[in-house]
Amino acid sequence: MSKIKKCLFPAAGYGTRFLPATKAIPKEMLPVLTKPLLQYGVEEAIEAGLNTMAIVTGRGKRAIEDHFDISYELEHQIKGSSKEEYLTQIRKVIQACTFSYTRQIEMKGLGHAILTGETLIADEPFAVILADDLCDNENNGVLSQMVKLYEKYKCSIVAVEEVPMQETNKYGVIAGEFIDDNLLKVNDMVEKPDPKDAPSNLAIIGRYILTPDIFDILRETKPGKGGEIQITDALLEQAKNRKVLAYKFEGKRFDCGSVDGFVEATNYFYAKSK
Repeated sequence: MSKIKKCLFPAAGYGTRFLPATKAIPKEMLPVLTKPLLQYGVEEAIEAGLNTMAIVTGRGKRAIEDHFDISYELEHQIKGSSKEEYLTQIRKVIQACTFSYTRQIEMKGLGHAILTGETLIADEPFAVILADDLCDNENNGVLSQMVKLYEKYKCSIVAVEEVPMQETNKYGVIAGEFIDDNLLKVNDMVEKPDPKDAPSNLAIIGRYILTPDIFDILRETKPGKGGEIQITDALLEQAKNRKVLAYKFEGKRFDCGSVDGFVEATNYFYAKSK
């Protein structure tokens, strides 16, 4: 299979846990310090060697496209001033990669969002980043770690971390057997199980590397929990026919889809900036 060049960002969700802030502002554009969540994700993908960002958007998400574009009026207004340096990071991002967009007309789950992105991905392996899972590592980012694993194993990989058993109903949860340090071969995967039914406490977080056959599997995947097409169901089907790995990544992860996690991330990055 070819080298991974594309990263898919599902970004069509409503962000209801942050209402009323997200009534007019995409949740992916909420800033941790001075940078929106989605930009952190794009920079992580660039660090991993990816240069094509495929973004699945929805209604009211035009701010995403505007952010990853040049604002000529703003550039003109601050040109030559001390404020110009504030645009240095985003300029580098815009120059380092290309962006393409498609819309998810109906919200039918993460699996459906990924399937919607097929038109941007075509027939090649790709990464997926969920921007509200904000990750940080002093050395290699989480996606960089996963790309290296993909180059060795050439199969789909999900990032996992241990969570308290009472919180398994918030995540997709895997079970498997270790084949290397922090690396498991998946043999079971359940979407948001009750703690008593969870096969483990290893929860999938918002980093995936997927092989392109996942699209055909998603097309045949029936709606699952909540009436949504679940990526966990498709990955479990993929695991039955070929290898799917789960990787206990190195680094910190913040659930910025929750207010508590968002505040925790803000405090962490603020302290780190000092």
